[in-house]
Amino acid sequence: MKRGLFITLEGVDGAGKSTHLEWLAGLFRARGHAVRVTREPGGTPLGERLRALLLTEPMHAETEALLMFAARCEHLHALIRPALAAGEVVLCDRFTDASYAYQGGGRGLPAARLAILEDWVHGGLQPDLTLLFDLPEALAQVRRAATRTADRFEREQTDFHARVRAAYLQRAARHPERIRVIDASGSIEAVRAQLEQVLTGWL
Repeated sequence: MKRGLFITLEGVDGAGKSTHLEWLAGLFRARGHAVRVTREPGGTPLGERLRALLLTEPMHAETEALLMFAARCEHLHALIRPALAAGEVVLCDRFTDASYAYQGGGRGLPAARLAILEDWVHGGLQPDLTLLFDLPEALAQVRRAATRTADRFEREQTDFHARVRAAYLQRAARHPERIRVIDASGSIEAVRAQLEQVLTGWL
């Protein structure tokens, strides 16, 4: 059986990933694909419990990174790899690029240390396509304030989120064959027009 398609959605908090996730799933389902929608941290019962800790409990930056990769390890073994082996399309809200952005760019952990964890946890498996929703931090902050109660990451200072965004854009520049930057500052319709263009050939 042909291996499935692994697509990840990335971006700073407030960039609108969740707004477009189910819409993207609908595009693939309309074309007859079996689709699995999931998220990180989370995606499994254990992962969701770790997510609750990560979003609420103060912890050392290294502890945070280790818990993120622990949740990811379970996610890969229990959901992502089996779904891909079954030929499904996996749409995942965040994956390892988020660790380089948040724990690397935001917290300042060395990228080399994260790369060791990345190699250990998922080896050669990488997303086929990553959609990076990008927008200025000032706009992201307005959107976050209007839609939800802030979690531990969202309560960080502006400079933290600026570092996260910069790290994401550096990842995109380093991996242009995989990461496509989406201008998320416009309307929902404008963003979806970009997504449809990027997904030409994937659907």
